[in-house]
Amino acid sequence: MELSHIEHIGIAVKSLEESIPYYEEVLGLACYAIEEVPDQKVKTAFFRIGQTKLELLESTDPEGPIGKFIEKKGEGVHHIAFAVRQLEQALEETAARGVQLIDQVPRKGAEGLHIAFLHPKSTRGILTEFCEDKQH
Repeated sequence: MELSHIEHIGIAVKSLEESIPYYEEVLGLACYAIEEVPDQKVKTAFFRIGQTKLELLESTDPEGPIGKFIEKKGEGVHHIAFAVRQLEQALEETAARGVQLIDQVPRKGAEGLHIAFLHPKSTRGILTEFCEDKQH
């Protein structure tokens, strides 16, 4: 398995509208994309800092994963995403090493990426996402 970089850090927020100004006005970053991912029950906002992105995640349904996360833990870091080449192979190798997969097969995520999550019970408490950009 080859990790090339941290693709993004996902941050759960109650409101994109209320959160974006902090990242733009205080940190000086520019929000370059807002996208809804209906099957994830989430609306996202992206900021680039170097090669890494920050992804703000607002739940569109209290029963969705971000809604449940915020209800349980409040706003904050939700996951870390690594860019990988050959996502299916990375999942196979990770599972073979005893890591519990949330996604057995990749699915579509924001920005056209193919994504899969690893269970935090197997990753030292950190929800981990693998992302593959099939376009590049």
